[in-house]
Amino acid sequence: MAEGLVNYDFAGRLEAFSAGTEPHGLNPKAVQVMAEIGIDISGNSSDHISLYEGESFDYVITLCGDANEKCPLFFGGVKRLHMGFDDPPKAIGSEEDVLNVYRRVRDEIRQTMREFFEKELIRQG
Repeated sequence: MAEGLVNYDFAGRLEAFSAGTEPHGLNPKAVQVMAEIGIDISGNSSDHISLYEGESFDYVITLCGDANEKCPLFFGGVKRLHMGFDDPPKAIGSEEDVLNVYRRVRDEIRQTMREFFEKELIRQG
């Protein structure tokens, strides 16, 4: 969801890539709640972090504790940050309860990323 949100909200200014330490495929509930706000991530992929080995990024941002602990070091002047959010696939309850967790986390990610990158873009001039 973070990749889709950043690429939508900062189109033409930033480009985000998403990868995981243990990817499980594109989650249909994530696709559904993103579509609810007009962002289509159905063509996105769930990639392993090794796909980006040797790449240089301005930021590497981990979103859940597991990724923060397992994320390897990146080189090339990368700023590594952790922004912790609940992991929606671990949500329990009714279908609507689970979707509400996805929606809440989606909105939290969006707000946090917007605030962070707006400040960074202003700072970088």
